[in-house]
Amino acid sequence: MVRFIVTGGLSAIVDFGLYVLFLKLGLQVNVAKTLSFIAGTTTAYLINRRWTFQAPPSTARFIAVVVLYALTYAVQVGINYLFYLKFAGHSWQVPVAFVIAQGTATVINFVVQRAVIFRLK
Repeated sequence: MVRFIVTGGLSAIVDFGLYVLFLKLGLQVNVAKTLSFIAGTTTAYLINRRWTFQAPPSTARFIAVVVLYALTYAVQVGINYLFYLKFAGHSWQVPVAFVIAQGTATVINFVVQRAVIFRLK
């Protein structure tokens, strides 16, 4: 669990840092979140597979992760956008919307990866 949290923290830094950068560059909020999500989840998968769950490469596992990340992408972008709009005009709009969306996706990712994906042989 500690390794998953450390990995998630690092991946969230990648995700959030790029998200803020892309917003500052003028990208639309969902485009910015999509690009940052891809970078963050790629970071998370690579570290989780090797360090957190210490699992060998596997095509089945990789496909399962892609499906999981597609689901959490939809959840994360949808929740982020909902709260981004809800908190419009507040100085904390971007970080709070991001944290709510990221937190929800993190719980889903941990449960599914721990219980299903990294149990695949």
